[in-house]
Amino acid sequence: MKKIIYNHFKTVLAGTALLFAACEESDLPIDAITGAEQRGAVLRTVEILESEILFNVATSTLAGGNFTVILEAQDEEDGALLSEVEVYFGFRDNTEEAGADNDRDDVLVESIPASAFAAGPFALPRYQYSTTADAIQTALNLPGSEIFGGDQFTIRFEMVLTDGRRYSFANNTGTLTGAFFNARFLHTADIVCAPSVPTAGTWTVSTTDTYGDSWNGASLDVVIDGGAVNSIANIDDGTRPYASSTQEFTFDVPTGAQTISIVFVSGDFDSEVIYSVTSANGTVVAEGEEPNTGQVLNFCPNNL
Repeated sequence: MKKIIYNHFKTVLAGTALLFAACEESDLPIDAITGAEQRGAVLRTVEILESEILFNVATSTLAGGNFTVILEAQDEEDGALLSEVEVYFGFRDNTEEAGADNDRDDVLVESIPASAFAAGPFALPRYQYSTTADAIQTALNLPGSEIFGGDQFTIRFEMVLTDGRRYSFANNTGTLTGAFFNARFLHTADIVCAPSVPTAGTWTVSTTDTYGDSWNGASLDVVIDGGAVNSIANIDDGTRPYASSTQEFTFDVPTGAQTISIVFVSGDFDSEVIYSVTSANGTVVAEGEEPNTGQVLNFCPNNL
């Protein structure tokens, strides 16, 4: 029995010696690979503060809007390897209203030096980048006649490290763009049509509840020039129980009014809701069935 224990003890000692030898030096291929491993860098999107550009259909001009984002640099030396971040603008023509394909390739606009970054909450370099709609349009030399609601400006960032390495959208993987790193590098600023000037006069709203017991808390909320809310809803008048009920309502848009908003507010049974809105010029400017919550007017046709 003692001999067995002694032989086992010698085996353990031999294994321990081999382990220490392995820790001191190894010729395994995997150790050569990990020893020569070079880590990359990411530019995290901490928060997008603004990303909407307004387009005036009537004049084919940008009516305002900005793109603003907070960025954070990360590398194996906690951001110390960052040399600069290059900014590129581009344009995606997603619509047919402004003619042929008007896409614009990336244009280098500016370089942000590492010195412009400041330590954030985690001691990593952060920078708040902002640009205007006009600045993007000017850099791309893009006339308003080639823009329409639904198109997009692109803003792409490229990290340049002190050793010359570069990282941008082409280097991305699902891991980098996921919720943890959120290193997109490429962003879009959506171009949306600014509110059109509404036609003065009487507008008509047709409301239907397919069950006949009212819209159950849902409504179309009308606001003119930022004034009071006029809530319009199909009501249970007691005359049409449990059958489709259609009712019409009107409201007046005063002469000189500049903006109008009509928002659908959800109720308990939106699947029963049908509506249509007719402008004072006789055009049906909005209609819906089982509608989604939000703005119901499409400002792009400029036919309000």
